[in-house]
Amino acid sequence: MKKLIGLVHNVPPSDPYAFSEASSDVMTQVASIEEALKDLGYASKRIPFSRDIDAFLATFREEGVDMVFNLCETVDEEPLFSGHAAAVLELLGVPFTGSPSSVTTWTMDKVMTKRVLKACGIRTPKYLIYEGSPHFNTGCLAFPVIVKPRFEDASIGIDQESIFGSETALKETLGSFYERFGPLLVEEYVDGGEFNVSLFGYPTAEVMPVAEIDFSAFPDDIHRIVGYRAKWDSSSPEYHNAVRKFSGEVPATLQRSLEKIARECFHIFMLRDYARVDIRTDRHNNPYVLEINANPCISPDAGFPASLAHAGVDYTEMVQRFVKFMSLRQC
Repeated sequence: MKKLIGLVHNVPPSDPYAFSEASSDVMTQVASIEEALKDLGYASKRIPFSRDIDAFLATFREEGVDMVFNLCETVDEEPLFSGHAAAVLELLGVPFTGSPSSVTTWTMDKVMTKRVLKACGIRTPKYLIYEGSPHFNTGCLAFPVIVKPRFEDASIGIDQESIFGSETALKETLGSFYERFGPLLVEEYVDGGEFNVSLFGYPTAEVMPVAEIDFSAFPDDIHRIVGYRAKWDSSSPEYHNAVRKFSGEVPATLQRSLEKIARECFHIFMLRDYARVDIRTDRHNNPYVLEINANPCISPDAGFPASLAHAGVDYTEMVQRFVKFMSLRQC
């Protein structure tokens, strides 16, 4: 008998708001996985997850769900709660896709991620934490720097306006960034290549084809970053000119280094099933880890499925493998 598979997801607000494109994308993931499961002969049920835990549990128990695609990225738009759905599923003893709750929580914290990377000897850009203090000394950092919200993902709060060439310019704007996003990461900007390294598999993950972001079509006056507009604003030049490619032109030594670092990150952070490690290189091809993405986006046009497709794994096969991973944990 085929199992009933729950599609547990956060609930995007119905009205448009700042960064709503990133939030609403979860429903694209839900619909795409739902269609793939249908093609594979599995029944599925959408189950929203919010602060109303009683409603979630009532639906969950009524449906008799056997396993879950955990697609929760926030809880009621609060990124700090990104691991809560996984925690509830752990308490229920139900197998689910992706990393455990503890991993999802600490990788959402950019500062904690960097502390672990640094402790383990993995190169990451130098940084400071800004928490609203009027006395902020940037003397240990080399400019330019990039400012990022400490607890967001999907490039929320990161764009061309996030890069500062001097301490004066930074301090003029830092307060307004803090008012909008809360605690901030102020990080040295690594001006070089950018690579996304996806990993997939359970109990052992394999490195998928490495994607390089081609910024060659960017105008000279635009910083070469994959900011929010590049990901979500189809009217922006960044959206059309930040091109993901699997060209095979990465030098062999750098390719081995990127793959080795990604494997180390997967192991160190105790990731599960799938992940994406974002790395930039400086002008000497030294790699710096920017972020560890537990449970990266799996919309059909996202980077993770693109990497799998380049390895010969189409979307439906990807979904089938996720079901297999969960079945192994049920045994």
